[in-house]
Amino acid sequence: MALAEVVEYFKGFRIEHKILLFDESSATVEMAAERLKVIPARIAKTLSFRSGNGCVLVVTAGDKKIDNAKFKEKFSTKAKMLNFDEVLELVGHPVGGVCPFALPRNVEVYLDVSMQRFQTVFPACGSANSAIELTCTELQKYSQAKEWVDVCKG
Repeated sequence: MALAEVVEYFKGFRIEHKILLFDESSATVEMAAERLKVIPARIAKTLSFRSGNGCVLVVTAGDKKIDNAKFKEKFSTKAKMLNFDEVLELVGHPVGGVCPFALPRNVEVYLDVSMQRFQTVFPACGSANSAIELTCTELQKYSQAKEWVDVCKG
């Protein structure tokens, strides 16, 4: 269902044809990189964190991990990831297909600067077997990201 919502969302921008679908899972950074034949760092992984009664999404390069101190400084709260059930309930996408597109209005998206070293990155599209290739500028536009942040280690 989430993939269908992302397809509909992208129709508004006339880019739904850019969505890539795979016969096998691309649910992890490693799997997605293998399917796309790119280095894992170019996979734009979308992480879901608790924020008050809701959540925020942080999209990072596939080779990065959240720096807890930087996250707390930026968001004034501890970096606590949502559990499996909360992700689907609050974000609307299943784990393995979480993406920054076609989200509920109360979900804010932030993009980590770790992705800016690449010309293009590959976020998922709402399912565990999908992706789309976007420039960082396109990712910011289509995700309606609030801002670029620096919350990863290194």
